[in-house]
Amino acid sequence: MVAVGAAVAGPYPRDNPLPSYRSVALGSVIVVTSRARTRLLSVLTVLSAALAGLLLGVPPAQADGPGVGTPWVVTLGDSYISGEAGRWAGSSNDSSARADALGSTAYYDNASGTGEQIERCHRSKSAEAYVGGGINGLNLACSGAKTATSNGTYFKPGLDFFDDGAGHRGQAAMLRTFAGTHNVGMVVVSIGGNDFNFADIVQTCVTDFLSSPTWWKDYCRDDSSVTANFTSTNVAAVRARIAGAFRNVQTAMRNAGYADSQWTLLVQNYPSPIPRGSGFRYSESGYTRQSTGGCGFWNKDADWANDSVLPTINGAVFGAVADSGLTNTRTLDLSTAFNGRRLCENTVGLYEEKGIASWTSPGAVDQTEWINQIRTVSTCCSNSPYYIQESLHPNYWAQLATRSCVRQAWNAGAPRSGKCSIAGTGLLNGEPRMSLN
Repeated sequence: MVAVGAAVAGPYPRDNPLPSYRSVALGSVIVVTSRARTRLLSVLTVLSAALAGLLLGVPPAQADGPGVGTPWVVTLGDSYISGEAGRWAGSSNDSSARADALGSTAYYDNASGTGEQIERCHRSKSAEAYVGGGINGLNLACSGAKTATSNGTYFKPGLDFFDDGAGHRGQAAMLRTFAGTHNVGMVVVSIGGNDFNFADIVQTCVTDFLSSPTWWKDYCRDDSSVTANFTSTNVAAVRARIAGAFRNVQTAMRNAGYADSQWTLLVQNYPSPIPRGSGFRYSESGYTRQSTGGCGFWNKDADWANDSVLPTINGAVFGAVADSGLTNTRTLDLSTAFNGRRLCENTVGLYEEKGIASWTSPGAVDQTEWINQIRTVSTCCSNSPYYIQESLHPNYWAQLATRSCVRQAWNAGAPRSGKCSIAGTGLLNGEPRMSLN
């Protein structure tokens, strides 16, 4: 992430410059002709007051701040809120153009719109932060983020106050800076999945599917590298880290000048990305489930993912809300939000399977998948617009659907909790029809 701040204007507009005078700099002393001395002293007084305010951390008088100005919704966390896979509206193995809703600039979020502020954070233009309706949105989340900042191949800001002095800052630190000069009414957080090593678990499951035959299935649900993430000790440790991340958000807002009553923390959990084994449209036999569908899980592993993994992770996330001690919290339950539109589910299909021309065709939102295919190196990275990291993430349709539920959770400035679910077919104002119950 990069620091977010506001430029401070000087006391005079550019079309009304300081009066002309001659001066000579002598070290830290300025010699000024008497004609301009009185006016200059007045200017210096204003500058001194402004400088004192900045040193004390007080935002400039003309800036917004706690409770002042247009409200903002700010999103923090990982790939399930940053907008990973937001470029794609459904899937096609024939032509990526059929599902390409946002194009090659989908993740460009810098000020000039020419690239990413932080490489591979993948903050898409379809991300849920941008609820509209007179509410401003800011997306500080980053794909791959954990509760704590990490700096490996790519910098991944966590929900902490990391600051190396070279422009790398944690998401809590960025929130603190931004909130000081903007009226942040709600902070939405998705965090914890990467602390459970979600990506590694998926990789293991797909590898086990591809490397074992139907008559001698190798399940990931009993691999030691997978089960180690779900011991009672590790679950408790991750839950504690998530609670600490929520407290960091509170600290950021308090340091920015907010009382707890002036803003709301909305915590969302994780949606089910694949159906249970009986809900797949591709057989376990052969490799079609992965080679065509991009969903290489054995049935029993898919059952385990839905019946054990998802409830465990989501239990840790919502449990951490209570553990954090924050009183200004609400929850957004996404656990079944995309059921009926999940990857490889028998109720939807690829564009070519459904005979649909592209994502702009009538009915595309109801007949295509809302979760991106799991891609390997062979299906991703050779002259392809896809990223492996987009695998098994809510896509364009799902992100707009979640945006609708976040807007409903904002509730015209009186935030509420709820469970997000599909409420009908077609689009309403360009978004899938969703309800928050």
